Amino acid sequence: MLFDTPIFFCFLCLVVVAYWCLDFRNQNRFLLVASYFFYGWWDWRFLCLMIASTVIDYFVAIKIEDTSDPGVRRFLLVLSLVINFSILGFFKYFNFFADSAASALSVLKVPASLPFLRIILPPGISFYTFQEVAYIVDVYQKRLPASRSFVDYGLFITLFPHLIAGPIQRPSHLLPQVQAPRKADSEKVFHGMLLILEGLFRKCVIADNCALIANAAFSGSFGRPSIPVLLLGTYAFAWQIYGDFSGYSNIARGCAQLMGFHFMVNFRQPYLADSIQDFWRRWHISLSTWLRDYLYIPLGGNRHGERQTYRNLLLTMLLGGLWHGANWTYVFWGGLHGAGLAVERKLTPPTITPQWQLPRWLKRILIFHFVCLTWIFFRAQSMQAAWVMLKGIGSWTWRSEFPAALIFLAMFSVPLLMIDLYLEKSGEEYCFESATVPARVVFGAACALIVALWGANQANAFIYFQF
Repeated sequence: MLFDTPIFFCFLCLVVVAYWCLDFRNQNRFLLVASYFFYGWWDWRFLCLMIASTVIDYFVAIKIEDTSDPGVRRFLLVLSLVINFSILGFFKYFNFFADSAASALSVLKVPASLPFLRIILPPGISFYTFQEVAYIVDVYQKRLPASRSFVDYGLFITLFPHLIAGPIQRPSHLLPQVQAPRKADSEKVFHGMLLILEGLFRKCVIADNCALIANAAFSGSFGRPSIPVLLLGTYAFAWQIYGDFSGYSNIARGCAQLMGFHFMVNFRQPYLADSIQDFWRRWHISLSTWLRDYLYIPLGGNRHGERQTYRNLLLTMLLGGLWHGANWTYVFWGGLHGAGLAVERKLTPPTITPQWQLPRWLKRILIFHFVCLTWIFFRAQSMQAAWVMLKGIGSWTWRSEFPAALIFLAMFSVPLLMIDLYLEKSGEEYCFESATVPARVVFGAACALIVALWGANQANAFIYFQF
């Protein structure tokens, strides 16, 4: 894949320069070809798969809009959903379900020989599938007119900054931008460059350095799981995955702004959340809002009583966990969040006496530790590995390297916490967004220098590339 960092930014610079030399229609054609090239660099067969699904949804959406017969419209919607989820299910979950079925039959002592295939997961298939599904559903519900230009629709799906790991773009937000002429704006370009630099800081400095501690804890390099190992590992992974994915999201948003597009904000200081619901309003916003609008609400949301609401919350988060990967650890992670949302809803009615409310700082600490607990299952390679890690709660083993590891972790997590506290107070999308130009130049230069000096000396792919 064309995402080795130096090569990618050379590719980005060439694309941006050529892009602004073209008129509007040719800009879209050029970006579509560049995005196909970007995606097909690793394996052209996956490019053919993506183009095929894009072509199918393009024509299905037009047919849905042109047809007034409710039965035909519903059939076309179901057809599109079946095709999209069948492709996703085959490539991502075939071996997972086959293995799970074989294990279940083995427990029941039923002899069975189920097929297993050597399937390579196409990059970003979960992300572009969700965008295609959102588009078809929006056209079906008449929230959005079907695109009559394949170039425009194809570019909405494949625009390369968000293609591999999101953010998942809503059709009503990005498609009109693709369909409208864009003008060069030096301020947007400047914002884009600063977003990219802050994203590189979050990824290369924060996430990659925290990964050193997390990998050591979860791989056994710190010895058998114990309370210090558990705390170091979970805290380090919490800041690693946040720095990694928020860093990628900022880089994607910055790249888009260089070409005149605006991507939605994907993270808003999630570790400052004071409830689980608040956490999901702040974490991976493009996914959480997709799950809300295209799964939770269609299931009935909170419109049919408490029991149905709890069921819908649990089912939504279980499927959200499964979306992340073909492993029971992800399902269990989603189930913990679904159960947490249901319990939280039960214990916190709309009106609660102020004197019975916990201080906000305490709620933030509790929610952060709940999230860290669930990250154990997200990070572990198997359910057994997760339980082994959790057994460390009952053990205390001290090693001489723990103080150095703790200091190292603090060096690369506290700065991101300080950034979040600043952004929470200021309401800005990145540090010094509303500052003077010289101050922003200094901020950008500082990010670049810190990345050069303290970026971890290892090649870590973005975590969400695997989804």
